[in-house]
Amino acid sequence: MTVHDKFLALGTHYGKVYLLDVQGNITQKFDVSPVKINQISLDESGEHMGVCSEDGKVQVFGLYSGEEFHETFDCPIKIIAVHPHFVRSSCKQFVTGGKKLLLFERSWMNRWKSVVLHEGEGNIRSVKWRGHLIAWANNMGVKIFDIISKQRITNVPRDDISLRPDMYPCSLCWKDNVTLIIGWGTSVKICSVKERHASEMRDLPSRYVEIVSQFETEFYVSGLAPLCDQLVVLSYVKEISEKTEREYCARPRLDIIQPLSETCEEISSDALTVRGFQENECRDYHLEYSEGESLFYIVSPRDVVVAKERDQDDHIDWLLEKKKYEEALMAAEISQKNIKRHKILDIGLAYINHLVERGDYDIAARKCQKILGKNAALWEYEVYKFKEIGQLKAISPYLPRGDPVLKPLIYEMILHEFLESDYEGFATLIREWPGDLYNNSVIVQAVRDHLKKDSQNKTLLKTLAELYTYDKNYGNALEIYLTLRHKDVFQLIHKHNLFSSIKDKIVLLMDFDSEKAVDMLLDNEDKISIKKVVEELEDRPELQHVYLHKLFKRDHHKGQRYHEKQISLYAEYDRPNLLPFLRDSTHCPLEKALEICQQRNFVEETVYLLSRMGNSRSALKMIMEELHDVDKAIEFAKEQDDGELWEDLILYSIDKPPFITGLLNNIGTHVDPILLIHRIKEGMEIPNLRDSLVKILQDYNLQILLREGCKKILVADSLSLLKKMHRTQMKGVLVDEENICESCLSPILPSDAAKPFSVVVFHCRHMFHKECLPMPSMNSAAQFCNICSAKNRGPGSAILEMKK
Repeated sequence: MTVHDKFLALGTHYGKVYLLDVQGNITQKFDVSPVKINQISLDESGEHMGVCSEDGKVQVFGLYSGEEFHETFDCPIKIIAVHPHFVRSSCKQFVTGGKKLLLFERSWMNRWKSVVLHEGEGNIRSVKWRGHLIAWANNMGVKIFDIISKQRITNVPRDDISLRPDMYPCSLCWKDNVTLIIGWGTSVKICSVKERHASEMRDLPSRYVEIVSQFETEFYVSGLAPLCDQLVVLSYVKEISEKTEREYCARPRLDIIQPLSETCEEISSDALTVRGFQENECRDYHLEYSEGESLFYIVSPRDVVVAKERDQDDHIDWLLEKKKYEEALMAAEISQKNIKRHKILDIGLAYINHLVERGDYDIAARKCQKILGKNAALWEYEVYKFKEIGQLKAISPYLPRGDPVLKPLIYEMILHEFLESDYEGFATLIREWPGDLYNNSVIVQAVRDHLKKDSQNKTLLKTLAELYTYDKNYGNALEIYLTLRHKDVFQLIHKHNLFSSIKDKIVLLMDFDSEKAVDMLLDNEDKISIKKVVEELEDRPELQHVYLHKLFKRDHHKGQRYHEKQISLYAEYDRPNLLPFLRDSTHCPLEKALEICQQRNFVEETVYLLSRMGNSRSALKMIMEELHDVDKAIEFAKEQDDGELWEDLILYSIDKPPFITGLLNNIGTHVDPILLIHRIKEGMEIPNLRDSLVKILQDYNLQILLREGCKKILVADSLSLLKKMHRTQMKGVLVDEENICESCLSPILPSDAAKPFSVVVFHCRHMFHKECLPMPSMNSAAQFCNICSAKNRGPGSAILEMKK
């Protein structure tokens, strides 16, 4: 057998040659000889093939042309090697090996001639031709012949001469055009062909061979092949049985080794299973390789095994075999451009099945998102698989909800599953899933059926409200939300503008959250009028008060028609805000308010209303008699600032020592304390009288000091202003051509500057020609501005006179 990067050439015991492609399919068949074929050789182009057989026949022919050469020898021919570039006319050469190494070369006139390159050292058992170098092995060693110089350039002797060369043949391979690898027995040598320096040539060949690496192996070498900087070694293995202690043939091994200078490092080692390996010898195995694809062929009498570098497909195969599906999926995703036999989807589906079989339903469901992607058909298939095993709940969180969208039946099936066993889970799905994924009416009916069994279930009621919302049945949804007192009710009303639907549900809204309800109603007054709200709340005055109070806070005038009603509402439900309401309202009927306050004995409110209605004396009397609060009475008198009220207050307090003390402490700044002191009866005991008198004196001294201070400030300010006025009056006044006489309205200055003139300028800045001013009267010789009022005569009426 020999290998080309295009095909394999396989010879048989029956003299037939088959050309097979890399998949093992027969592409061509040749009948060469009726006996066993010993060797097949191909040139690098794969267009010419040389064949030698057991009966001594040698044949070289073109696979795609009629070119052919035949020769028959009187002995079996073991080896043939065709020139690598046989396709060229200048390279029509091949060598054969038996007892001699013959070089056949086509000369002119298309005749073939032969030349003996070597003989006399036993049978030639291996020949390898690379470039211009031919390497062959006989019983004594390995030789290399240079076709260009027609010289043999080296002889590498065999190391272990105890091994029979026919049983342990030499293995040769070229790594490149100048590197030969030799394997013989347990020895491996790497030889490099080098150019000899011109000064060293003399009668020596132009090239020589240097052994760059040599090492021993633990097994017999049956074949060699290069793999980048490493070597592929086919090893023949013999082992000793532990039971019989006899030596037997074990399975051959394919090792990858890293050669070093004097040793090697094993990278990997694989035992090969071939048929009949127990009966095979070292000579029965051969290793061929294809440089173009890094393919290695192990040939045995009964099998041909193909070995190649593990690719990502092989790695995935191994991971799948070990049930490492997640790693296999990751490897396929990373190398998706390089894998050929596997598909990411197939690996993913196998992974999901594996997880399901193992019982990891949640993980399997989660992986569906990544593996199934947007394939709706696969999603639906997987959902039914989960249904069969009763795990629809596990896959529900991961179902696609937008791209793609599955059939509505799928979503309904899962919702029914939750509805039967998990109301909370069902509610969660309804919230999370868009309402257009399933037939809403079907689910609504299912929920209603369940509510017949459990009508007060809040989870189902809330979910039903959400379903009504999806179906735009907002009225029913709102009714459920109000029944449940759900916080989303106001959001629902605003979002869907449901104000027309809540006109008859205002009481329910107020009962749920009066603050939010009032704010909403007031913010949407154009949609639900104030009148409508007040009417709806007529039977619930406490809620009516909350609404009207908030309305009054926002605008004192909008609800003016209800101010009379609000008096009773404040009095009943919110007295602390009654007095502020009475103060701020301008539409409240005072008589009605007074009547209500007097009925309820609201003293403070009654006092305010009496004073507002002008009956200050009755108000003061009520403070004194009902409240007995002298401080409040004094404060009221101060607010009214009425002398008669002070007189009434003094008369009422004159026989009440505590009131007298209060008056003495607070009256000093409004009424002369002497008026009060003169009216105090002799012998009456006044609490803290001394302190009160001291305070009166201190207040009096303080008033005197304040007056003196104010007087000083006033005098200083007057003097300062007088000086300022004097400085201002002493300043000159600009008179130019733009100024006019305020009487005749002609320019104040004459056009002829040389002509004499007389101008009068007042401090008020009005100007007159002297002759335009009226003559002074007999009573007063002073002149005044005719324009300025005579009432304002003063510093500004002084006169400046200009003459020329």
